[in-house]
Amino acid sequence: MAMATQNPSEIRKLVQELEEARKMSKGARKQCFTCKKSTFAVAGTAGVTVDSWKFMDWDYKMPNLPIYARGLFTTERKDKTPEIAVRGYDKFFNIGEVKDTEWRNIENKTKGPYELSVKENGCIVFISGLEDDKLLVCSKHSTGHRSDSAKSHAQVGEEWVERCVSGLGKTTKDLARTLRQMNVTAVGELCDDSFEEHVLAYDQTAAGIYLHGLNYNQTEFATMSGDKVHEFADAWGFKKAKYVVYDDITAVRQFLESCAETGTWDGRETEGFVVRCQISDRDSGYRDWFFKYKFEEPYLMYRQWRECTKAVISGKLPKIKKHRGITEEYLNFARREFMKNPQLTEEYQHNHGIISLREKFLQERGLKGSEIIAMEEESNMAKEATKHVILAPIASLGCGKTTVALALVYLFGWGHLQNDNIPKQKGKPQKFAFEITKALATHPVVIADRNNHQRRERQQLMDDISPVIPDAQFVALHYVHEPKSEFLPAIKEVTRKRVLERGDNHQTIRAGSKNQQEIEGIMDGFLTRFEGVHADRAPDMNFQHVIDLDVCSSSRENLETVVRALHSAYPRLVPNMPTAEELDKAIEAALTDYHVQEDLSKGYSAPKTKKQKNSIVPIMSQKGVQPKSPEALVQKSEYFGVSVPSSMITATLQSLFNNKSPELARVYNHLRNSRRLQPAFHVTLIHRASSRDRAEIWDRYTKQFIRFLKSNPDHDLAISPPQLGRAQVRLERLIWDDKLMAFVVRLLPIEGETGEGVANADEGLPCANRIPHITVGTVSPAVKPKESNDLLQRWLEVGSGGDTGIHELEVPNVLVVEGTIHPVMMRGKS
Repeated sequence: MAMATQNPSEIRKLVQELEEARKMSKGARKQCFTCKKSTFAVAGTAGVTVDSWKFMDWDYKMPNLPIYARGLFTTERKDKTPEIAVRGYDKFFNIGEVKDTEWRNIENKTKGPYELSVKENGCIVFISGLEDDKLLVCSKHSTGHRSDSAKSHAQVGEEWVERCVSGLGKTTKDLARTLRQMNVTAVGELCDDSFEEHVLAYDQTAAGIYLHGLNYNQTEFATMSGDKVHEFADAWGFKKAKYVVYDDITAVRQFLESCAETGTWDGRETEGFVVRCQISDRDSGYRDWFFKYKFEEPYLMYRQWRECTKAVISGKLPKIKKHRGITEEYLNFARREFMKNPQLTEEYQHNHGIISLREKFLQERGLKGSEIIAMEEESNMAKEATKHVILAPIASLGCGKTTVALALVYLFGWGHLQNDNIPKQKGKPQKFAFEITKALATHPVVIADRNNHQRRERQQLMDDISPVIPDAQFVALHYVHEPKSEFLPAIKEVTRKRVLERGDNHQTIRAGSKNQQEIEGIMDGFLTRFEGVHADRAPDMNFQHVIDLDVCSSSRENLETVVRALHSAYPRLVPNMPTAEELDKAIEAALTDYHVQEDLSKGYSAPKTKKQKNSIVPIMSQKGVQPKSPEALVQKSEYFGVSVPSSMITATLQSLFNNKSPELARVYNHLRNSRRLQPAFHVTLIHRASSRDRAEIWDRYTKQFIRFLKSNPDHDLAISPPQLGRAQVRLERLIWDDKLMAFVVRLLPIEGETGEGVANADEGLPCANRIPHITVGTVSPAVKPKESNDLLQRWLEVGSGGDTGIHELEVPNVLVVEGTIHPVMMRGKS
């Protein structure tokens, strides 16, 4: 077999870069990857240690990482020379998960042979050889020796390796020596239901380590071909992961899509395939590259049954996203079985009995999982929506959402409502929703053309439409912005160019007339506030479908993505896929026939594309409305606050309650499951109700607001709230009782920043509340967020625990987040 030696200087440089990233401050990490180092002593050696390096999953989507290995251990030889001890695969992604794994890019950039390995359903183990012929067996990030009595994945893997080699009359020392001579890491899947069950079953005959890779221990990913891996597995007693080979990518796609229809291959249910090939995306030519093709069903249904069952056992509300009828039937079956045999409950929580319970249910039903899916699909076809479908873009300025919307109108004659065309008025969001319900009376599909870039906007849209049209279906046209650290630089460049090039051809963002810096400020505001779709939380879990779109792709490409997805999801609404020529014409019409109405005296008229004869276009603006003076606008301020990123707050909450007892987490789980967590989070600096008692604070912020408005006379409050400055918010403690929950925080100025609204270090950031805080949520609408003040006052007086009814958790490491200071206007008064 071919061998490749390690380059010590290259490895030394790699370790230095990883060490620098590990030591980097939190603030600096925002523009860099996150790296965690863990050091493990290797059992059975005289002081040998290995260092595990772990990235966050989203970091693998970033360009220019020093290495992309998912599973990486380094060590030093006796002569202090650094080396890679274990080298996992480069992180690989599912079809459509990243740009490289879109079919068109796979077709254009890769070459065969294409090896399609069955994706075994276990846990990954790495096997390699150290100096002195010591065999190292580890999981993805650990050598696995635990302090408690339970065995780890690595320890069970080590036992299986011993069993494999001894069956052939060999030793682990022999295997270690061979792996070291080859300079490779053996990669296998540990499948042993007696140790830990996953989703798919492995009986005693099928259990073991399935060898599926031999990776060279070097920084650039290089791995051996499938036939060499099988040859090695035979030589050392491992099980072999099945694979097939194709030379043509078209044949690969046909094979995968045919298997996906039943979720099976070779007569057995499977999770999917890993495809190994070569890609040319650099100047250095082709290199080894993997992607995966995961079968959605019945695997996802089985996994949902498992997670829902665990939720029921824990006393939580199960999250049923799909297959509601059969899942509820299965859960009732599981409850009956647990009542008959309470021991099953404890076993299930420790990942035992999962598969046997499922198989017993399927036997009782007399159906296979694939047959249930087929019956569901047939039933869904009969019930498939033919009306009341709402397409909701999730976008920022310049993404091309209106261009795509107008092209859809051109193709299918659907309804199209533009939020920018509705004049500023009290209850504008409700007016927007009302106009959509009117349009649904005459159109099967209506496009809710608004950015909808914050969760609260999506929630409002659903809350106002669903009571009027209970069977309404919401589809998200999700222009992906996250992870922001990776995507925002390119998104800013592309969208600014688009907005500036269109000039004044927009109802509210007049790029041809306004100052470029102001336009960019408005756009940055949208990007900062953008909250991507997360289908596992409200309100996004209520989207029937989410169609991910690439902001940097052309509108023509995104149009095709949308139409193809709708054709698959709603074949009765989109029975035929338009031709390439028809898609081209639709985009051309959207780009050339659309102009903002300049003659405001005509009220409800607006330009129409050729096929837009019946679309509804509300008033673009109101003639004769005089702009309010800054002093008058300021009188409409409801409060001043510091907004903080929602993602940071929700992530902190999840980490605080992770592994906490159900009783301690009861209120948090109630807030989360009943959708009572706040849609956005802020620290109130002062409310209008306190303006008389704390006049000096109210006057300070209102004067800053007036100065801002005078310096920015064209600023549109409906488009972007004015940012009066920035501040740091330090989360210190989480306090709650049986009615509400709040973070106690400390407000800090940002050092070195000058300008309106930012306090200097001596002056501080004035707050009218005695205890600055962020309200997390209240258990019911009857409990008002302002009652946080009462809770925190009681906490100061009586503390927590005992019979106080107050609970408290300390935020570890004193998390500091950056927020923006801004006014919030009374509804309908801006």
